[in-house]
Amino acid sequence: MAGYPALLRVNHLPLRRLEVTGESMVPTLLPGDRLLVLRGLGPLRPAIRVGDLVALADPRLPARTMIKRVAGLEGKRLFVRGDNDGASTDSRHFGPVEPAAVRGRVVYRYHPEDRRGRLRARS
Repeated sequence: MAGYPALLRVNHLPLRRLEVTGESMVPTLLPGDRLLVLRGLGPLRPAIRVGDLVALADPRLPARTMIKRVAGLEGKRLFVRGDNDGASTDSRHFGPVEPAAVRGRVVYRYHPEDRRGRLRARS
């Protein structure tokens, strides 16, 4: 690939792909949905607001990534919640999370084809 800039390498892009496996975000996200997450990279890190969908480290098992909605702010900490209260383990169970636990903002669903599109904050 001579002549092409290094920016074409996927690992340099500020995007991460995730697949939804649980039902905690139904009806917004369904199991099998595939998402793009805008990762935070220093000064490029997008500000997190109430209503945003975020990917974050599970406080109980930090190697695991979970997707939740930012429901509120408690000081500098985030109160996160699933859209499906009956199937979600969230800040109601483990308390507010530190902003450093956020791995990025969920911005786009690319699969399945009929549900493809941007995912925006909900107030």
